[in-house]
Amino acid sequence: MKIKSLSLAIISATALLSGAVQAYETGDIIVRGGLASVNPDVDSGNIYAGGVEQADQRVDVNNDTQMGLSLTYMVQDNIGIELLAATPFSHNLQGKGGLAGLNDFAEVKHLPPTLTVQYYPMDNSSAFQPYVGVGLNYTIFFSEKFINGADATFGSLELDDSLGLAAQVGFDYEIAENWSLNAAVWYMDIDTTGTFKNANGTGDYKIDVSLDPWVYMAGVAYRF
Repeated sequence: MKIKSLSLAIISATALLSGAVQAYETGDIIVRGGLASVNPDVDSGNIYAGGVEQADQRVDVNNDTQMGLSLTYMVQDNIGIELLAATPFSHNLQGKGGLAGLNDFAEVKHLPPTLTVQYYPMDNSSAFQPYVGVGLNYTIFFSEKFINGADATFGSLELDDSLGLAAQVGFDYEIAENWSLNAAVWYMDIDTTGTFKNANGTGDYKIDVSLDPWVYMAGVAYRF
């Protein structure tokens, strides 16, 4: 009798546990939100003035943290499609090399919508759900302007939008029914060309910059 009672108790506990850890299945929608930090790994060319390269006149770009949001639809138990969005990121352009004395001389905002196909290797009974993804990033630059006195000398700053590859790794860890902790990192291939003029509208300047940022996000996830 005691053995039978113990067996029933184990079976019941196992059923309850497996019900509590019910992870992702086909048709699920997962919304993730948290803080997202964009950390550019800058490789800057030199500025060209009137088509002539200016030796050792390069730029750097600082980091920024904003609210990040992503939406994943599970097309299969182990395959999801994710769209990453965020509130606009704002970065300062800083002088480098021969331009180091300029410090922060320009400001630009951008949005980095990124579409990835994700693979979840774990069984859907696992509370820990790591994933990897590959896809495309389209970065939209806007509100470009010179600051800190540089606007008295230069104007008409524009950065080209960028289309490039993206890769990610991340995980969810279920803490309650439908709720998980989330952390993820992306690497994005972002290249842009900046153009600008003198403040009076004359002159042509150009610079090519590879931003290629690492993007880190930590927050929570909710499964519908």
